[in-house]
Amino acid sequence: MGDMEFVSILERKVPPNMNGGMPDFFVDFNLDQIIAQIQYQSVVPVEKYFSCLPMDREGEEYRRQIYVDVKKPEIYKCLVHFAAAVQERKQLAAKKNEVEHELQKAVWHVLELALYCDAYRGLYKELQQMPIASEGLLALRELLKSYTGSEDFLAMHKRAVVLREQLQSFRVKLLYEHDHIVVIEENVSGAYEEFLHQTLGEHMQQMKSPFSQSLHLSNLELEIIQKFIKKQPEFFKAAKELYQEHREYEHEVLLRFGDEISYYLSYYAFQQSMELRGFSFVTPTAEEHRDMCAQGLYDLALACASLKTNKEVISNDMYYGKDEQFFVLTGPNQGGKTTFARSLGQLIYFSKMGLDVPATAANVHYFTGILSHFSVEESVETGRGKLMEELLRLKPMMHEECKHAFVVINELFTTAANYDACIMGKKVLEHFIGQECRGIYVTHLKELTKAHETVVSMRAMLDEKKVQSFQIRRGEADDSACAMNQVNKYRLGYEQLKERLK
Repeated sequence: MGDMEFVSILERKVPPNMNGGMPDFFVDFNLDQIIAQIQYQSVVPVEKYFSCLPMDREGEEYRRQIYVDVKKPEIYKCLVHFAAAVQERKQLAAKKNEVEHELQKAVWHVLELALYCDAYRGLYKELQQMPIASEGLLALRELLKSYTGSEDFLAMHKRAVVLREQLQSFRVKLLYEHDHIVVIEENVSGAYEEFLHQTLGEHMQQMKSPFSQSLHLSNLELEIIQKFIKKQPEFFKAAKELYQEHREYEHEVLLRFGDEISYYLSYYAFQQSMELRGFSFVTPTAEEHRDMCAQGLYDLALACASLKTNKEVISNDMYYGKDEQFFVLTGPNQGGKTTFARSLGQLIYFSKMGLDVPATAANVHYFTGILSHFSVEESVETGRGKLMEELLRLKPMMHEECKHAFVVINELFTTAANYDACIMGKKVLEHFIGQECRGIYVTHLKELTKAHETVVSMRAMLDEKKVQSFQIRRGEADDSACAMNQVNKYRLGYEQLKERLK
């Protein structure tokens, strides 16, 4: 396991493809809303990583093992500390690239290089002591050992650290006398911020060294630098040499790791924040010999929204038997059907991404991809009706190779005549069943529950008062439940009508 050559923390054998764009199912499952919440947990952009699905079954397991390791408190703390150092280095590099004064650029390069070497050398030393089990992090540790232990790296690190220490020891005192500023060099030790704290105490606030903050040097700063150049020529010569020799110093794979690790860290920070609010997450198993199932499954986007609304989020259980391929879900309007379909789609997505899923228990089989088709509105721009818009989106789904994908279909053909909708709906189901897909079809057409022997009828339940409970259960479609729901909703019961007609 540890002998694998490390390429990426997201893919096992090749760098991930970041040019795929956002899949169609993101909006259908409200994943864009969830990822926006995840982004709040990160200071670096992470959206692109959540659009990058693993290439195969092996890739999913690769990520899942890594995420299990990342969640270990000591490893998580270590990686968060490393990620902060990476971000600090990137900010320093961005500033360095903006400055015009070549000497200032060289000095900032020293600081940047020292921070880079500290971060990766420190990461290796910490990971040496960690209980790593995943193939990915074991391979990363081996790469870090080889890279940070090489003669070239150690020599570069030593030169950068020595120069940084020299730079931090430089001090001048500025005296204002008779309309003149007098610059006096002093020999002191310790960091500049330390000196400020000792001198100014609690009044220091957020004071920092001007030489590490300003992109453009003032005349006074230029004069001070000239004084140091005369007094410390060897330092500036060495800084220039280091800059020239190591302009391009980054290790491409490790640099990519520094960015990609934010994928795991941001999701775990988000997960922890949701768990503190009472929402459950679980590491799914992927055992093909067992039924695919989930307990306590809920819509994570709805859970995120409930943080502001305080509305209760209902969870449901589900399972696919050995020869079962599609749920056909019927029931009253506003009964939780679409929410359940979204929660199923989210379950498959987060499992494919190698992350924990919003449930209390789950065993999720491998699927080659995810397809979705949610009801659309008429297009004002094209003038096409709702049915035409639905068919145009459905067409590529029916033509592309989708063998063993997971399919989520929500309320198709609602504007077609019932007879036509049943025929078209049956053909859609038969197509995906023939492709060995699994999925869910939310519909008002109870006839589709009998469309194929691998179809399982499910329905949204009403409570004892005949109102929506948002619970989804196996069972035959029930027209009376839908009718009773409408009767209660619009107060059309016998006694209510009698009262209104008086």
